[in-house]
Amino acid sequence: MARPKISRRICGRAPYSCFKPNGVPTHSLTQVQLLPEEFEALRLADLEGLSQLDAAAQMQVSRQTFGNIVASARYKVAQCLVHGQALMLNQEMENEQ
Repeated sequence: MARPKISRRICGRAPYSCFKPNGVPTHSLTQVQLLPEEFEALRLADLEGLSQLDAAAQMQVSRQTFGNIVASARYKVAQCLVHGQALMLNQEMENEQ
């Protein structure tokens, strides 16, 4: 049985729900889901420029967990940019504080 997921503190929201190539209908693209915690990790690490330790403290997770989350988010963003896929931003913020 898998361990239960620990709550993450998420403060940022995406101003849109999808980022995709121009001129291509969303339904014809492969869609990649970016979780709210991944969006928040990108915001803290890449936009705010926080260290992994500081960003992990803000999200209330361990540094290793934060590193895993931001690595997953960066992979998904790169995948979408390189392969012309749609990046779908999940707007549900269950653990928002």
